[in-house]
Amino acid sequence: MPIVTRSLYWSPNGDRWLLVRGSEVDRVFIRHEANAASGGHQTELDIGTFLKSGCGPEQQELLRLIGTLVENPEAPTRP
Repeated sequence: MPIVTRSLYWSPNGDRWLLVRGSEVDRVFIRHEANAASGGHQTELDIGTFLKSGCGPEQQELLRLIGTLVENPEAPTRP
């Protein structure tokens, strides 16, 4: 399975956060891409660590995105 990304947030200083699903289906994480002035380094964070790291606009956007999953709830499926 290919790696899939979704842009979460671009900061005014050029930092970028992406939601990433790795090549393994159960691997979902956040990738932070620092701006060029900061060296452009990439950091991968698991979802829990990312959410615990603060309540900035990047965390708020992830929570908003998660919330969209229940805006139109479907009937639960049975195993």
